[in-house]
Amino acid sequence: MSKKLTKRSEDYSKWYNELVVKADLAENSGVRGCMVIKPYGYAIWENMQAELDRMFKETGHENAYFPLFVPKSLFEAEEKNAEGFAKECAIVTHYRLKNDPDKEGKLMVDPEAKLEEELIVRPTSEAIIWNTYKNWIQSYRDLPIMINQWANVVRWEMRTRLFLRTAEFLWQEGHTAHATEREAIEEAEQMMHVYAEFAENFMAVPVVKGLKTESERFAGAVETYCIEALMQDGKALQAGTSHFLGQNFAKAFDVKYANKEGKQDYVWATSWGVSTRLMGALIMTHSDDNGLVLPPRLAPIQVVIVPIYKGDEQLDAISERVKPLIKELRAKGISVKFDNRDTHKPGWKFNEYELKGVPVRLAIGKRDMENNTFEVARRDTLEKEIVPADEVVDKIAALLEDIQENIYNNALNYRKEHITKVDTFEDFKEVLEVKGGFVLAHWDGTPETEDKIKELTKATIRCVPLDSQEEAGTCVFSGKPSNRRVLFAKAY
Repeated sequence: MSKKLTKRSEDYSKWYNELVVKADLAENSGVRGCMVIKPYGYAIWENMQAELDRMFKETGHENAYFPLFVPKSLFEAEEKNAEGFAKECAIVTHYRLKNDPDKEGKLMVDPEAKLEEELIVRPTSEAIIWNTYKNWIQSYRDLPIMINQWANVVRWEMRTRLFLRTAEFLWQEGHTAHATEREAIEEAEQMMHVYAEFAENFMAVPVVKGLKTESERFAGAVETYCIEALMQDGKALQAGTSHFLGQNFAKAFDVKYANKEGKQDYVWATSWGVSTRLMGALIMTHSDDNGLVLPPRLAPIQVVIVPIYKGDEQLDAISERVKPLIKELRAKGISVKFDNRDTHKPGWKFNEYELKGVPVRLAIGKRDMENNTFEVARRDTLEKEIVPADEVVDKIAALLEDIQENIYNNALNYRKEHITKVDTFEDFKEVLEVKGGFVLAHWDGTPETEDKIKELTKATIRCVPLDSQEEAGTCVFSGKPSNRRVLFAKAY
């Protein structure tokens, strides 16, 4: 199988699709719009899960699990949420198949097995969870409830792309209930910061923290906090969202509690989530024309050792030499693979691990055995050097940290170069077409202007950055007064 990829400069979209498949991350399935996540791709997702799960638990959350199906009446209870997801719903109407008398051996839906109430396959779980919380919450002593679930959801997408947009995807969704508005807002803000910390410290992806505009807000939310990342092709990607839901769901499901004075009040809510879309962000932020470039903190294999040998005797000698090294690396928490397969040549293996983004590659052959050295190659810069065996463990540990920092800085520098302030609509359009990236521009605050800009340029307001300063100006499109700049971009 050819491993050569289309160059990013030739066709970024084709490069991405080829890389996902050739690096053994995922592939399309027999179900239209759904993907198979392959073991290597799933191992990266598991590493993401493990770190996020740790962070959630450190901030006081517990994991639970709620049903895949939501009765239609519950789904409709919070109107804005139901309207927001109505066009993407998969609906279960029947529960049995039977033989079709007109088509031998074929099955048909049994018309007599119609469900009394149709079930929505969850596009998000607020409805089923708030219907459950009603039974859990009676008094202020029952609050806060801080629950997360790892699950799959279905949003019926027809134009799909591996990891970025699929009809079914994996995610986590946090759902919390609080006694006060202030607590709920602090929770929503805290989870945005947790996501940002994960993206920057583990994925090595710099993000902008901000608020969504009303038209980009989660359906049913009072406020949506987000983290926005910039991909190498100049398009933005929403990497995580955290929603302050006010009392909307508590009122829809009649979830009240008795406060310390004994008075009944509706509880305050949040929800927050990230999904396998983060895999797309990881790929598109760092990878190059040779394949994946993985941040060491999330790489399933951090170090691969490739033996270069002739005959079993040399392989046995190399195997003995690397055994203590493997043990020492693993004792330091470094994941290592010794690829002693005799079915592929070393050069083929080098290309394979380059394609798969393994951060550090060690090669050892006859000359290295004689000199007591290793050839050490780093994936991000493709630089190689000869390292004495007694220094190699410290070298690898330092390299892994350096690679993590380097790919973050590369992405940060790219983003810095691709945030452009503009004051006229002509400049706005030119930057989007020629340079890409984030455009910082004044906006008059109206959804009409936001919609018109989107219609004319395909750019959306990604967020109102949290660190944006008040600044008097005029809207880039309407010329009306504006008190701050917002971040526009074309997005995935």
